[in-house]
Amino acid sequence: MTQGMKVKVGIVQMACAADKQQNILRYTEKVRQLAAEGAQIVCLQELFATPYFCNEENPDVFNLAEPIPDGPTCRHFMALAEELGVVLICSLFEKRAVGLFHNTVAVIDADGSFLGIYRKMHIPDDPYYYEKYYFTPGDLGYRVFKTRFATIGVLICWDQWYPEAARITCLMGAEMLFYPTAIGYDTLLDEAEYPAQYDAWQTIQRSHSVANGVPVVSVNRTGKEGDMQFWGGSFITDSFGRILYQAPHLDEALHVQELDLSGNEYYRRHWPFYRDRRIDSYSPITKRFIDDRHDA
Repeated sequence: MTQGMKVKVGIVQMACAADKQQNILRYTEKVRQLAAEGAQIVCLQELFATPYFCNEENPDVFNLAEPIPDGPTCRHFMALAEELGVVLICSLFEKRAVGLFHNTVAVIDADGSFLGIYRKMHIPDDPYYYEKYYFTPGDLGYRVFKTRFATIGVLICWDQWYPEAARITCLMGAEMLFYPTAIGYDTLLDEAEYPAQYDAWQTIQRSHSVANGVPVVSVNRTGKEGDMQFWGGSFITDSFGRILYQAPHLDEALHVQELDLSGNEYYRRHWPFYRDRRIDSYSPITKRFIDDRHDA
């Protein structure tokens, strides 16, 4: 556990254009701006290079996927990380093999070296979120990455709703959690539901921060795509779930936030959830559902 160490994280909340290269160029400029403001670790939103294409099932979309790390987008950001001396968290549409694709984050260290990937484990399939059509569930498990500035854990969007994913990643040594995401409101639904949906999304992630004693950095997109209004609202917590920064909902935003990782040690001492875990009692969590009529 890092003690007495401060890390500056940068986030980019943007609306995406239809043109992939235009998005990449815009994000490149935003990363440069954040680096100039002192950011050491920069997280880009989920599938930042394209519009959120999972709102329909279209086989032509697979042409957007690239191999990692040898695809042009990953190579571009590896060069950028080396130039600027920043860690980059890049959410990409991975082409692993013919007919095999993942929703994947590439983690690039501050010297431009490729540290590895995390493949999204939880894949939704709902109206406007037809991700099971495009993405094979991750098969690498949960991962942490020892970057120049901190040991980080990365999870992706739908993973946000699962405390098991956050807990396991933190047990593996993550000093902070990053969540690149793409989530918003269906504009055909009752607007009265909007605040509750956002509040639930933020609350569940803040709970991961509290339960694990780590900062959470959640980076969402904004803008309207079809019937979906992405709700922005990217935010950063301290090690006890307090909101240090929240982006607007409908506007693009750049922000650099200094995080004091000594808070991890402080809150784990004073709220010793890890000490009091009853690991001997948790085996039922590995079941799909517990039904007394059928389960021993």
